Amino acid sequence: QRIFHKLTEATTLEHFCATRYIGKKRFSLEGSESLIPMMSELINHASDEGAEVVTIGMAHRGRINVLVNILNKSYDQLFTEFEESWAEDYVKGGGDVKYHLGYSADILTAHDLPMHITLASNPSHLEFGHSVVLGKTRARQRAQHEEDRSLCIPLLIHGDASFPGQGIVAEMFNMAHLDGYTVGGTIHFVINNQIGFTTNPHDSYNGRYCTDIAKMVSAPIFHVNGDDPEACVHVVQMAVEYRQKFHNDVIIDVWCYRKHGHNEADEPSYTQPMMYDIIRKMKTVTEKYGDELVANSIIDSKQRSALVEDVRSKLDESQQRSLEQPVLPHVPPYSKTSAWEGLTSNASNREAETAVSVELLDAVATALGTTPEQFNHHPKLQKLLAMRGSAIKNDIQLDWGMGELLAYGTLLEEGSPVRLTGQDVERGTFSHRHAVLFDTVTGGSHMPLNHISNNQATMCIHNSPLTESACLGFEYGYSLGDPKMLIVWEAQFGDFANGAQVIIDQFIASAEVKWQRASGLVLLLPHGYEGQGPEHSSARLERFLSLCSNENMSVINPTTPAQIFHALRRQIKWTFRKPLVVMSPKSLLRHQGAVSTIKDLTENGFKSIIDEHIENPTKIKRVVFCSGKVYYDLLDHRKKVDASALIALVRIEELYPFPQYALEAIIQKYSDAEFMYVQEEPENMGAWHYIDATFRDQLDISLTRVSRRPCSSPAVASNKMHTIEQHRILIEAIGLSEN
Repeated sequence: QRIFHKLTEATTLEHFCATRYIGKKRFSLEGSESLIPMMSELINHASDEGAEVVTIGMAHRGRINVLVNILNKSYDQLFTEFEESWAEDYVKGGGDVKYHLGYSADILTAHDLPMHITLASNPSHLEFGHSVVLGKTRARQRAQHEEDRSLCIPLLIHGDASFPGQGIVAEMFNMAHLDGYTVGGTIHFVINNQIGFTTNPHDSYNGRYCTDIAKMVSAPIFHVNGDDPEACVHVVQMAVEYRQKFHNDVIIDVWCYRKHGHNEADEPSYTQPMMYDIIRKMKTVTEKYGDELVANSIIDSKQRSALVEDVRSKLDESQQRSLEQPVLPHVPPYSKTSAWEGLTSNASNREAETAVSVELLDAVATALGTTPEQFNHHPKLQKLLAMRGSAIKNDIQLDWGMGELLAYGTLLEEGSPVRLTGQDVERGTFSHRHAVLFDTVTGGSHMPLNHISNNQATMCIHNSPLTESACLGFEYGYSLGDPKMLIVWEAQFGDFANGAQVIIDQFIASAEVKWQRASGLVLLLPHGYEGQGPEHSSARLERFLSLCSNENMSVINPTTPAQIFHALRRQIKWTFRKPLVVMSPKSLLRHQGAVSTIKDLTENGFKSIIDEHIENPTKIKRVVFCSGKVYYDLLDHRKKVDASALIALVRIEELYPFPQYALEAIIQKYSDAEFMYVQEEPENMGAWHYIDATFRDQLDISLTRVSRRPCSSPAVASNKMHTIEQHRILIEAIGLSEN
């Protein structure tokens, strides 16, 4: 009877919406209604097997039904969305369609056990949201009990076309048993309606089954008839028990059908006439199962009709209420019972106390230079470790790697955990970090940042597999699940970040305005023109700036170790969370001028603008604004041509949010000078178009531009040509010497 009750709820909701909201898209579950009793059984049986949380990822098909009949989103909330009767500004001009939205709920299972269920919001980019769910799951598992991953179970619901079609699925399977990414097994449902929009299976995938790709992790795959709800429920029980015992992925391939077209207004018989001739004659699974229960005297026809009428009357009442009294459709993200307690969406106060004491810096530095007894570190690291260990005591200037590691270490000592992942992050692409040391004799490893003191938080550093999309999605999800942990993802080179462009566009940049969900994720993207060719020069700064609006993130191009120190620390010290995109350096990692003093870490904070100390600003004839590594090239060239008395260099360290007030002070200071913006990138790339438009709109200033010529490729391949181009930029910006 419980199965039939869930089927009735599912079918009645779909029929109600079909008659009351004709023509409105809902991507109905009709034809695969068995999903609802399957999910209900998974939650109940998972609870019986010791789970306390189920995290869910799914696409648009059937999501409305799942939200209402599994997560207990109220009918009133649903109809508020259908009627669009909410307050005009509740999403501040953003929002998303109702079949993309997520939800969270605390429910009681069939045996009165508490269970937290969360369904992540999802874009139309199929499968990408699943990597986010896995990251969020890992964060929850860490918060509950890292060694016992049975407490939180991820459930991912796929379509038969996207499961084999989207490469990110294979990426996630590859990550399933890696130390930095395992979640102890994922349960997968594939809603196999044997069609992908208008595409037949023989055009969608090789092999007999759409689930064959899961064989790469030796996961058991169950194929079940979606019109046999008891078989569906039984196989769910087996899947839950398998996952809890063996901590491996398990797949259930539910063979069903899609009652209508891709959406309800679509005509499917244009392309599948024979299939839909059969489908239109079929009874629903609810009708078939109801007939079976009546025939076996488990229920009678009156009970059956009464159940349908009860659900329909509740739907009627809720629809009327939603017109009279709209209900906020989403769950407020900053509830006192969530991991977000104490944080706020209000980002108006961007001040943060990021400076630390000398004593704290020394404690971290000492740990960075210390290895266990009998540990055989690489001989080439002897000098580096000695320098790190004594850096604070000897008051030496700090390089970039030291500034970054001190940021992590001080946060750890203050109780904030840190997670750093990406390709080759343990050593660092450019051999600058060495956050994990390896014994040259035993091969064992040592992470100094986890040996600062007994009461510190944990540092998690993991080299990632050679992929961007699933890994960045995972880290974004982790940042949702644990906003009190600093989550950092580093690209091997910034050029490769666009391998995860969907995650950047659909989640990192826009999730807060679409779904009211914030993130403090940090992206370190090595960027800079150093003659390494078009594939190792640009993190596509222009693309990130084009995504900026509504103070949705911070984009910085810092030039000193102190700047990265303060930028990383303020991510945790702020009372709100925003993604941080860092154009991080390559050659500056070892540049003799790109250093900071201890005082820069103990007395100051992050500076959105770095101006020069000039005794008589009225003598300055030209102010050159720049951002990032090109500053040091300009500085060196200015010294060579002896132009320091006439030309001022101003670094824009934070490009977004635009530092309007700081720049107004600069312009007033150099009121008699001409203003120029210099960048290494071609004219059509880099920050130029953003800077030009923003200076005009907010400061009423027209800038002269110096850059490389427009080009469809970021950089030339020839180091010789690179040098010529770079010299041309410096000469245009600063000039030639009189000699």
